Amino acid sequence: MGIVSWIILGLLAGAIAKILLPGRDPGGPIGTTLIGVAGAFTGGWLSAEFLDRPIQNEFFDLATWGAAIGGSLVLLIAYRLLFGNSRD
Repeated sequence: MGIVSWIILGLLAGAIAKILLPGRDPGGPIGTTLIGVAGAFTGGWLSAEFLDRPIQNEFFDLATWGAAIGGSLVLLIAYRLLFGNSRD
């Protein structure tokens, strides 16, 4: 997959992560979207490096989506822990 595909995947993964973890985030929708893109890259890299799961060239690979959504969830949780959770 190219860089544009990873960005699109990250945008969608960030939206899915936001649905799974509802609430207001300190960065708003733009910050959450950027976290999704970074999470897709991070999840893909971690999957390739530590789980010996090479990055597929297909956009609709279930493992790639799982890694992207997992990375987005981890970064979103870390972001809320570091910069405050305004769910109140």
